[in-house]
Amino acid sequence: MRIIREKQQVGVQSMHYADYMFLIKVLKRNKKLESVCKKVATCIANILCGTTPADACRLSLVSKVFRSAAESDVVWERFLPSDIYQFPLLLNYGYAYAYAPKKALYLALANRPIIIEQGTKSFQLHKKTGNKCYMLAARSLAMACANTHYYWIWITDPDSRFPEVADLRFVWSIVFRGVINTLVLSPNTQYVAILVFKMIYPESFYNCPMELSVGILGGHGSTKFVCLDPIIKFPNDRVVGLQRPILRSDGWLEIEMGEFFNTDLEAEVQMSVTEVMDDDNDDVNVKCGLFIEGIEIRPKE
Repeated sequence: MRIIREKQQVGVQSMHYADYMFLIKVLKRNKKLESVCKKVATCIANILCGTTPADACRLSLVSKVFRSAAESDVVWERFLPSDIYQFPLLLNYGYAYAYAPKKALYLALANRPIIIEQGTKSFQLHKKTGNKCYMLAARSLAMACANTHYYWIWITDPDSRFPEVADLRFVWSIVFRGVINTLVLSPNTQYVAILVFKMIYPESFYNCPMELSVGILGGHGSTKFVCLDPIIKFPNDRVVGLQRPILRSDGWLEIEMGEFFNTDLEAEVQMSVTEVMDDDNDDVNVKCGLFIEGIEIRPKE
């Protein structure tokens, strides 16, 4: 016990390999710790509060004492966002989130996105860190002619988390954008914005570069050029070497739009997708067969 108290007084902020070994050695040095497991678990829990959810899960395998500490509400309360109980939606789900054990609450919010704001956004915790993740549904994006059925229609998709997605029918050029306030995100965190979509007619995007932009209004921003066609075999000079989308585990495609660092100050992050027109070629492809689920904002790994 004295050894653990001394370790706490040092002020452990994060647990690295040396910290793991220290705690394991404590158990081996004094086998009688099991008989005072409650006090030991409290001390260990205080140390685990300075680690990450992934660390706590790994350390729970060390012994019964560690498992008791690593599964305590004290530890998992620390991993949950401080404002989590300000979400009224927590009381509307059968999990009885507000009264569940803190680890169960954490895993429920990390394993499955929750749809909020009338189906226009989803909220989730990043499983490894506990940082907040959001997805802006296509309905929350500013899309030209979004309510004109000749150009876009709104359909259901069994693979989507949202009640509806945008189905592109016919446009000559693509432009849409989304906005999120930094106050809803985790502070002091590097975030990445991800465009999530599907294609059934990738040939309509043949050799068609897109400009993806992410930036804080009035602050730093970044722009990149990508090709949304995932299967193009004979690219021309306009798209050679450009980033392509990758397949997600949920069946959608995703492509990174850009990154931004979220401080603890309020600001708006603007994200946009714009087709790059070819001024030297009047033969513009008609775009169709694109399904937009939304823009995901998640911590950079």
